[in-house]
Amino acid sequence: MVYGDSALVINQLNKDWSCSSEKMDAYCAKIRKLEGKFYGIEYHHVVRDQNQLADHLSKPGSSRAAILLGVFIQDLLAPSIKEDKEVEEVPPTEQLVLAVPSPVADWREQFIKYLTSVKVLVDKTETERLVRRSKLYMLVDGSLMTKSAKEGILQKCINQEEGAKLLLEIHSGSYGNHVASRTLVGKAF
Repeated sequence: MVYGDSALVINQLNKDWSCSSEKMDAYCAKIRKLEGKFYGIEYHHVVRDQNQLADHLSKPGSSRAAILLGVFIQDLLAPSIKEDKEVEEVPPTEQLVLAVPSPVADWREQFIKYLTSVKVLVDKTETERLVRRSKLYMLVDGSLMTKSAKEGILQKCINQEEGAKLLLEIHSGSYGNHVASRTLVGKAF
């Protein structure tokens, strides 16, 4: 069951309406390819009155208001699909490969530098983004920490290499995985 708030998109996916633009046609073609990976799929339109949670989540993103704890916003600066008819598909085996970047590029560095020296970057939009995102973090004894969304417990931020080792240990540890997938994801975070 797929729910969407756009009547246009849902009607195009249900083949009730035809696609009128090349961009939308490319998205529909990609979705048609993905439909074969499911046993069955249904598209349902959610009317505005029944979509209050999504509306509530969309307002901070569009107004640049304070971001709620536990809500992650990703800015899409380019279309997520190519406009031409041919869409490259990645084989499933390649999707499961975990690529660990070199330890030189540590995502925590920019936050630690900002929290310790408050040096402003040259690019205004990058500075605004860093200021907004750094509100989620704090330094405790030189370690970057964040609070968990529900309990407010301090959690140590680790680099991607340590994260990959942690996930490998969770999935292939001697005790194995004995919890539901959502619980396992929550514990990993």
